[in-house]
Order: sequence, then structure tokens, then C-alpha cells
Amino acid sequence: MPYSIMLDAGHGGTDPGAVYNGRREKDDTLRLVLAIGQILQNRGVDVEYTRTTDIYETPFQKAMEANEAGVDYFVSIHRNSFEQDNIVSGVESLVYDLSGIKYRMAENINANLETVGFVNLGVKARPNLVVLKRTKMPAVLVEVGFLNSNTDNQLFDENFDDIALAIADGILETLEEVARESAVNQTETGQEMLSSESGESRQNGAYFENSENKQNETYFEDRNKAYVEYSEDNVSDKIAGAAENPGVLQDMRQDQSVELSGNTATLNNNIETTRNITTNNSAEPSGNTISGNVISDNRLSEKARLPRPGAYRVQVGLYRNWVYAQRLLDELLAAGYPAYLDESGPYIRVQVGPFMTLMEAVRMERKLRRDGYDTLVIRGK
Repeated sequence: MPYSIMLDAGHGGTDPGAVYNGRREKDDTLRLVLAIGQILQNRGVDVEYTRTTDIYETPFQKAMEANEAGVDYFVSIHRNSFEQDNIVSGVESLVYDLSGIKYRMAENINANLETVGFVNLGVKARPNLVVLKRTKMPAVLVEVGFLNSNTDNQLFDENFDDIALAIADGILETLEEVARESAVNQTETGQEMLSSESGESRQNGAYFENSENKQNETYFEDRNKAYVEYSEDNVSDKIAGAAENPGVLQDMRQDQSVELSGNTATLNNNIETTRNITTNNSAEPSGNTISGNVISDNRLSEKARLPRPGAYRVQVGLYRNWVYAQRLLDELLAAGYPAYLDESGPYIRVQVGPFMTLMEAVRMERKLRRDGYDTLVIRGK
């Protein structure tokens, strides 16, 4: 089944966007969006548009169109502007927060546009932008150079086809990374994936505002079944009764005490378990504090940072590019996660753990998702 994407040409109709020497942002964005869409369609992506002519819709209307269409991704194209002409130039991309597929896609798009000749101004978090906050799928807003920069306008006009291709390739590279990650992990674990990048819709502000407290019953029902099917060995006794009680595993994810087939499995902090994990990995943390089953200080030896055979891990990223993997690792370590790089396979894996039980891994996955990361619980060989 092909991926679907909604492309948004910024502004339009009565809203010209930025204007400079008669040049209007709405015209540049529409022309570029149509070119990007054609490339993506030729590569097998289902493409929809918020507009294909010079009409005006509010940002909220555009977000709702994407939600109603049920597309997998949303990419909005704009041209930037600065208060003074010809002072600033370059490309930047905006996302709801600096995590997940949307962040990876924005980085890939920026990197490709840099090869065309633009200055790469980086990826920035803009949680208050409506098209990023109200969309229920990964969303990226790309500022393709400054409209009031002669340098950027020259690049835009002289390299238009290359720019469209660079943005399309950035999108496609990200989709390929996601597909490879899914395929590698399914092969590696021999198990059904417990979570997927598509869950990122729950990170956006609109979803949290509308659904977090209620939860998505269908989603959790499906995930409960997956956890039951995946349970084995050291968690089989605790989860055996859950197959008859779909609500049990949802309660597990809420860190509550759980009654399984008349037996009580209490998910309290297990400091001794964590100490055992540390000891078994032959590493003595320096100045570590232990909270629940998570070592909050990650200054572990290299040996300790390698996944323990048979243990569960939470995967947060899969990369070909070491720089991107290291960047995510540094971010996770700075946030207090016991993260490490696994370079044993063809791709660089950014993982958190290890955990001796599925229960512990699920708890960590839940925490990572709340912090905005896309996760996948896997089991070592």
C-alpha cells in the first residue's frame, strides 16, 4: 500500500504571503508544490493538495482537510521573509517538536536543499503553528529561502527543478528509512511489531488536546492483542491471563497495579532488578540514581551499553548516517535515558535499555512516547 501525503502551497487567493519587488510568496509556493507533487506521484506516492489554484483557505481549514483525508504525512511549502531586505538567506524547516519522523524528514529535506546551494538554517520547533499543531499526522513546514533575498531568489529561479527534486527526495528518503526500519526489525525479532512510526500522530498538540485522556480504544485494543501475542518466557506467567481481559494491558501501560487471572502483578519500582541489570552488564554507574527500572544517569561503560542477549530494548531510531544517529543518542542521553548505539548490523540503531522483562520495556516505551519519540519494542537474540 503506497504512502499518502498532502502538499500545501502556503498562502493563496487574498493572502499573497510575503511580497518583494512584485514577487508574491503564494505564486512561488504553488508552482513548487505542483512540481514536487508530480515527482512524488511518479515515484508511487499518493499525493493530495490543499490547493492547486490561487484560492485562499485558513491554516485551520488546511489542517482539517489533511485530517479528513487521512493522509500519512503533511508538508507545507513557504518562502521566508525578514524585516530588512537582503540581510538573511537560507532554508529552514519547522516542526511541532524536534523528534520523530517529522524531524527526520525535515532534516533530510534541509540537507538536500543545502546541496542545491542554500544555506541550511536548521530545523526549528514551532508548536503554535496551526498546520503543525492541528494535523494528526507528521507535519513539516519548509521555508524555501527568503523571498526578500536576491541571493535566494536567484537560487530559486535558476535551480527550480533541482529544488523540487531535493524536497521530494528528502521526503522519499525518510519513507525509505521508515520502511527499512520496519523490515529489519520484523526480520530481526521474528515477532509482530509492538509499535510503529505511524503512532506519531499522537504527538501533535491537537491529538493531545482532543484524545489523550479518552485514549483511542481501537488502538489500545489492537496493541493489547499484540502484547499478548508477543509475551513469552520471563513474562508469560504474568500476562497469561491478559488474553481474556483486554483492559489489563492498557492498565499496565498506565503504571498501575494489575490483577491477572486472580494473581496480582504489582508494577512498583523495582530497584533491585535495575541493579541486577547493571551488575550483569559488568558496569558500575558513576553517580547514578535509580528511578523505577530506569537508570537516570547514563554514564555507563561501553560493555554496559551493549544490549544484553535475550533482553528487551526500545528502539528509537535506525540510520545509515552516523551523524544523525549520534545526534539522537546525545539528545536521549541528555534527557536521562539509558541509550546506546548498536552498530552490529547494516544500519545504526539508537536504542534504550536493556530490560529483562517485556513489562519494563513497555513502561519505558510509554515514557518515550510521552516525550515525543517514535518507538519500537524489540527483543534481542
